[in-house]
Amino acid sequence: MIYRTQANLNDVSCDTVRRFTAAFAEAKGHRPGVYVRTFGCQQNEADSERYVGMAEALGYEWVPEPEQADLILYNTCAVREHAELKALSLTGQLKHLKAQNPNRILAICGCMVAQEHRLNDIKNRYPYVDFLFGTGSPEKFPAYLARALTKKGRGFYPDLSYGITEGLPIRRESRFKAWVSIMYGCNNFCTYCVVPYVRGRERSREREAILDEIRALVADGCREITLLGQNVNSYGKGLYEDYGFAELLLDICRIEGDYWIRFMTSHPKDASHKLIDVIAAHSGDDCRPKIVKQFHLPLQSGSDRILKTMNRHYDSASYLSLIEYMKKAIPDIALSTDIIVGFPTETEAEFEDTLRMLETVRYDAFFSFIYSIRRGTPAESMEQVPEDIKRARFARLLETQNRISREKNEDYLGKTERVLVEGRSKTDPNMLTGRNEKNRLVHFVGEDALIGCFASVRILAADTYCLTGELVR
Repeated sequence: MIYRTQANLNDVSCDTVRRFTAAFAEAKGHRPGVYVRTFGCQQNEADSERYVGMAEALGYEWVPEPEQADLILYNTCAVREHAELKALSLTGQLKHLKAQNPNRILAICGCMVAQEHRLNDIKNRYPYVDFLFGTGSPEKFPAYLARALTKKGRGFYPDLSYGITEGLPIRRESRFKAWVSIMYGCNNFCTYCVVPYVRGRERSREREAILDEIRALVADGCREITLLGQNVNSYGKGLYEDYGFAELLLDICRIEGDYWIRFMTSHPKDASHKLIDVIAAHSGDDCRPKIVKQFHLPLQSGSDRILKTMNRHYDSASYLSLIEYMKKAIPDIALSTDIIVGFPTETEAEFEDTLRMLETVRYDAFFSFIYSIRRGTPAESMEQVPEDIKRARFARLLETQNRISREKNEDYLGKTERVLVEGRSKTDPNMLTGRNEKNRLVHFVGEDALIGCFASVRILAADTYCLTGELVR
């Protein structure tokens, strides 16, 4: 049974935190600072926005650097070993901050902490970390914080009671782009993945709660909303009899306003023709599109044997059939995917099957990863591909997709694209940067007043990763 509850920030724990922050502010002349660093996926980013939102509601203020913070929270990822090792390395660097200010509260949360071996590792190796908690019950964060503030000892909360809590305050990182989680958890148990073990089983938010959140965002001027779920195509299962992700998209599109809807991630086994038809009907050139012409559909491997070993529940033929239907319904749709290189037992011929899929589908972009052993998953005990072979295959895969991406980008030359302007380029402050509906990065010269707005940009140059153009006034 999935528990569903409404946030309550007026209980005893919250009062304890508020008394602390009020006393701090009176003594110091400013509120205590909270700093959150996020590792991993968009779902983690959405979770972090809630932790900061709760902290602010209890009297903290967000600060951009850990040195300025009285509360530091690391929200961790467990999908790849690299993300875990980076989080642990940075946790080690917090020791000197704790030494500078013993009253500074240090906490670690997220998927990594939901793994028993990692929780024990941090517990034993990093004694200056005050508390750890998992992903199951974010609404308990104030209680954990109150315990730390009242010096009742270190706290360790893997928290495997997964549910849904509505009404948690959110401090959104952007005023014009937003993450909206529509569901949590996963039921697929791919043999390489820890997500079902660290985020629990699939559970969907009620549709009215989602629609109310989106209505409020649109009314507040939000221009891009990304719907999040480990498998958005499973939305509604176990909650509604005849209402799924396609129906939810239809209801969202009925909300008046000029905004884009994106979503991730889709599982190929659950992506339906009905869903594609909804996207086609609401992304046409004859209307102001709400659903972008971009679809992220993870492939993972082009080999049917490897897909079966991964427990993916589709084969290359069914995947290509879905892509064919999508391209027929939405001829200019942009496609992206995920690829795992060097999955256990992968042969050279099976890797070449993946290369052929790239050439056949011709993705606009992809996210590719060298397989990383995840403790407790079935793939951990399989025969591993040597590291040098995995790295060589990864380089070949990247070379192939980079060529295709560059060729696809060249098709934009001379066209005028509608771009949501995100800010100044990190590499060239003279240029604004944004993305078109197909998620292409676009650079152009313009004024700061355009940030957060849609702009028309004529494309003059294209390379592998971005487009460059001029503003059309």
